[in-house]
Amino acid sequence: MKILTTKELILSAIFAAMTCVLALIAIPLPFTPVPITLHVMGVAMAGATLGKKLGFISQGVYMLLGAIGLPVFSGGRGGIGVILGPTGGYIIGFVIGAFVIGFLVENLSRYANGKKSEFFILFFSMIVGLAVIYIIGALQLKAVLGLTTPQAIASGVTPFIASDFVKVSLGAFVAYYVRNGLKKSNLMPSNNKVAA
Repeated sequence: MKILTTKELILSAIFAAMTCVLALIAIPLPFTPVPITLHVMGVAMAGATLGKKLGFISQGVYMLLGAIGLPVFSGGRGGIGVILGPTGGYIIGFVIGAFVIGFLVENLSRYANGKKSEFFILFFSMIVGLAVIYIIGALQLKAVLGLTTPQAIASGVTPFIASDFVKVSLGAFVAYYVRNGLKKSNLMPSNNKVAA
């Protein structure tokens, strides 16, 4: 197994920290245990910027920090109980979603032939990653609370689609410029094959 370089460790830590900060901005909703947060934007940017390997690692570090009790989950919560609770599937989904986004961006980037097409690849990859997060999150919500599939979708997916669409759009825009800045500064992770 290849050891991470110092640059890769630092970039992974930065994106894990960014997700921690974005998680603290949480708006509870009265009809669901799932709050509105900015998590998704951090997860999407981690996968798109760092690629599948470091995106996965950055969000894995985020989940691990919360699992050991640090208050990095939504609303300043922490502990393994959160991961095992109704909303824990979304946290697990962040790790897998970042990997999926990074995988898609790395493999679709060969088709990019300009700013618009690269933005579309980022956006499309983030939407697929968001779907992965929704599926894993809704499955655990359903299992823990004993909901039906329609109930899990109604409380764990539908209320967030519009706001998450905005977050993903903004995330794709920011990730485009961050990636290009890293590329020009020779800081792009070596495992990330995304063209800039």
